Amino acid sequence: MTCAEPSTRSSVPVTAEPAAPPESRGCLYALSQPPLMLFLTVIGSLLLFGAVYDLLGLHRW
Repeated sequence: MTCAEPSTRSSVPVTAEPAAPPESRGCLYALSQPPLMLFLTVIGSLLLFGAVYDLLGLHRW
């Protein structure tokens, strides 16, 4: 097909359906990730052990 030949296709542009906006994932989705939960567990345990040590371990001095 050359530029001089008429096109057999329709010249009306085909509009696609608008894509759905991406679903926002909230805080609960982030907290359900295993690496994050492991990290938060380790940090929480260190804080807990530190608090227990401060309350009970240092009391003897």
